[in-house]
Amino acid sequence: MSTYMANAETIERKWYILDAAGKPMGKTAALAADLLRGKLKPTYTPHVDCGDFVIIINAEKAVLTGKKLEQKYYYTHSGYVGGLKAVQYKRLMSERPEFAMELAVKGMLQKNKLGSAQLTRLKLFRGAEHTHQAQQPEAWTR
Repeated sequence: MSTYMANAETIERKWYILDAAGKPMGKTAALAADLLRGKLKPTYTPHVDCGDFVIIINAEKAVLTGKKLEQKYYYTHSGYVGGLKAVQYKRLMSERPEFAMELAVKGMLQKNKLGSAQLTRLKLFRGAEHTHQAQQPEAWTR
């Protein structure tokens, strides 16, 4: 008996919708990362990009638990002396909730070319409407 290994020709990709309204951002991001990687499929192969497309709607209604809105910061650095910028998550969630969710999902993917390719299949929307009806996405129910 041999072990099944998926390859690029045998992968079948589906489209799933995740609703983030009222749910913790981390739990939604973890589920999205698993779907993007394909870890919930029986044909999962770690070194092959075998994941699905994920649409996350209502990103602005995702919840940060505890005191994360006040205590958590998003940092960027320009590379120059004194170039550190910090943005509080309260501001980030009010102005760019899609970016905050993308950061959460990106942190849960692999840090290589495979993770970058998987992140391109993530589609984020602030409200309940999305532009991918033609792909006939299914709502994730498990």
